[in-house]
Amino acid sequence: MAKKSTRTTPKDSQASTTDSAATSTASEATQATTSAADDQAEQAKAVDPTQQITDLKAQLDAKDDQLLRAQAEIVNMQNRNKKEQAALLKYDGQALAKDVLPVLDNLERALATPADDEAAQQLKKGVEMVYGHLQDALKKHGVTEVAAAGEKFDPNIHQAVQTVPVDDDHPADTVVQVLQRGYLLKDRTLRPAMVVVAQ
Repeated sequence: MAKKSTRTTPKDSQASTTDSAATSTASEATQATTSAADDQAEQAKAVDPTQQITDLKAQLDAKDDQLLRAQAEIVNMQNRNKKEQAALLKYDGQALAKDVLPVLDNLERALATPADDEAAQQLKKGVEMVYGHLQDALKKHGVTEVAAAGEKFDPNIHQAVQTVPVDDDHPADTVVQVLQRGYLLKDRTLRPAMVVVAQ
C-alpha cells in the first residue's frame, strides 16, 4: 500500500496564508465597529447633565398634564352621571303619567254627560270620585294642569289648533278656549294644552 504524503505543497501554504489574512481583516473590522460603538456610548454619557434634567422635567410636566386632564375627565363623567340620575329620578313615571292622561280625559267626558235619572246620577257620583282620586294621585307625583284659559299663548305649554279674531275681551295672543287640557310633570311639559287663540 502506498503511504499518503504529508508534505505541504506551496499551494496549500498560500491558501493558509490567505485564510489567516482574511481572519485578521475581519477581526480588525469587528474591533473598529466595537470601538465606534464605545465612542458613541461615551458621547451619550458625556451629555450635559443640565440638559438631561431639563428633558426629564419636560417629560414630568407632560405626564402631570396628562394626569390632570384624565382626572378632569373623570370628574366631568361623574357630574354627567349625577345629572342623568337626578333627571331620571325627577321625571320618574313620565311614561305612566302620559298613559293615564287619556283616562282622565274620558272621565271628564263622562262627567260632562247629563244624568237624568237617579241611577245615572249615582253612577256619575262614582265617576266623580274616581276622577277626584286620580287627580289627587297625579298631583302627588308632580303632575299639574297647564294654566290656559285667558292666559297669554305660550308655545312651550300651549298648542294652537284654531284662531279667532281679536275682540275687547280677548287681546291678541290670548287663549280664548281650551279644547283639551294640558299637563306638566314638575317643570316639563307632559302634554301641551290644545287651545283656540285670538289673533
